[in-house]
Amino acid sequence: MNASARQLALALPHRTALAREDFLVAPSNAAAVAMIDRWPGWPSHVILLVGPGGSGKSHLVEVWRQMSGARRIAAGKLSPIDVPSLLETGALAIEDAPGERLDETALFHLLNLAGQQGARLLVTAAAHPASWGVALPDLASRLRAAPAVELGPPDDVLLRGVLVKLFADRQLAVDEPLVTFLLTRMPRSLDAARLLVAEIDRRALEERAEVTRNFAARVLATFTAPGLFGEED
Repeated sequence: MNASARQLALALPHRTALAREDFLVAPSNAAAVAMIDRWPGWPSHVILLVGPGGSGKSHLVEVWRQMSGARRIAAGKLSPIDVPSLLETGALAIEDAPGERLDETALFHLLNLAGQQGARLLVTAAAHPASWGVALPDLASRLRAAPAVELGPPDDVLLRGVLVKLFADRQLAVDEPLVTFLLTRMPRSLDAARLLVAEIDRRALEERAEVTRNFAARVLATFTAPGLFGEED
């Protein structure tokens, strides 16, 4: 492949599908999906979405944002001065709590203001608040009282469905044995599945290759070093 054709293959865009219909439901995430679907009839003005990296938290946040018009902010960027403006739309997603540096006063004020205004907060975290090391007693109490729904690590059923859908979205024809081959060898996260299929697509375009088991094995072999798969939510 000449240089200009190779550049074109690498530059082809692919839209990340983050709509509700793009989220596959499995036992590992069913409770969390059901809670998102209940909006705005939540049992509390704040909901905790708890799950490991790669379990689909960011996707569900985006689904909820499309439904609610919510703003979003990383937990580590909360500041008391920004509290009033963060609730302007009546909904806010606070991601990756507690973050590297949680401003506990800012989060406490946000919880209070949301309750006063009838706003909704969706807080995502890898672990329950009891493990965050919160020092402010009133904040710790509020967080303990907030309903929490969990996303477990993706099981085989979910990962298989995600792989099939990702290949179909990219119009890549693959067979069941190939999907099974990848499923038994890839890192166990939804983000890993997205990265792997994207790389297979990129390499197939670059090399003008058919996506066979041997081809996929060569691609997968380059993704075995630690850290190559970023664990996102």
